[in-house]
Amino acid sequence: MGSSIRNVIFDMGGVLMRFDGRFFASFYAPSEADARAISEALFESSSWPLLDAGVIDEDTMERVAAAALPERLHAPLHECFAHWHEHSDPYPEANELALRLKREGYGIYLLSNAGKRFTEQSRRMTAFPYMDGWLVSAWERVMKPDPAIYQLICERYALDPATCLFVDDNANNVEGARLAGMRGFLYEGDAGALERAILG
Repeated sequence: MGSSIRNVIFDMGGVLMRFDGRFFASFYAPSEADARAISEALFESSSWPLLDAGVIDEDTMERVAAAALPERLHAPLHECFAHWHEHSDPYPEANELALRLKREGYGIYLLSNAGKRFTEQSRRMTAFPYMDGWLVSAWERVMKPDPAIYQLICERYALDPATCLFVDDNANNVEGARLAGMRGFLYEGDAGALERAILG
């Protein structure tokens, strides 16, 4: 990536933290098929991005999901939605790399499309207490891959986009960062590959 990179901006779900709706639902659903149904109605719903965008609240999201499910799954849905973040575990390798980068003198930041449950979820993230800054879509009403959200985190923390590497597991989000003047890295679960790209 070159010596110009001084700041690394991480996505959360799929990079630093597990985000897997069917896995979350499996703790509350009576069967694998029911877990799939709950995940499709909730986490995979076309309304979930509206929650991440701060356009709808959690009560509305739960009502939308419940309307897509039989009544017998309403109670498991409610429990899943209330507690899914408790099963969103940190990925150790990525968090350890973020901490190493911090020790090496890099700025480390978080930029996530996430709802306001982020407050609870971030408490489980090993690297979060050491972040130099963070920005979450639900509070900003703008989402990746809109270049405006990358520009916003740079403005808020006085970052030059040319010194930033953005890391995400979604190719569209990586491209959005590039359009905003950052370098991008498509993360596919290999923390070693990311480390080599940054540190050589």
